[in-house]
Amino acid sequence: MTRNAKINTLLLLVVAALAVLPLALGLGDGKEEPFAGADAQAESAITELKPDYEPWFSPLYEPPSGEVESALFALQAALGAGVLAYYFGVRKGRRQGLAQAAAPGPAQAPSAACAPEA
Repeated sequence: MTRNAKINTLLLLVVAALAVLPLALGLGDGKEEPFAGADAQAESAITELKPDYEPWFSPLYEPPSGEVESALFALQAALGAGVLAYYFGVRKGRRQGLAQAAAPGPAQAPSAACAPEA
């Protein structure tokens, strides 16, 4: 196994552990919304500390339901992943092209089909 393969495997295991451990350890037990986002938790903390707080801004678009909000978030994540994958693919392709162009190849003689007839 190469060094890069070992690092990739280790990173994959760390990501899987980060996804599974909170569920396995029951970190969300006893809460109404155990895995609510930071925005919702911050909003509830602010309303507890200062009930008369008024936000400075309101959202430009309020989705009609939580499912639509989740779908839009998933779409945003997919588009971001696609842009990153495209960028890294282009970089790798350019690097491989430069490596092939710089690699010394056998001297190519013109083929008989291309040589002018005498």
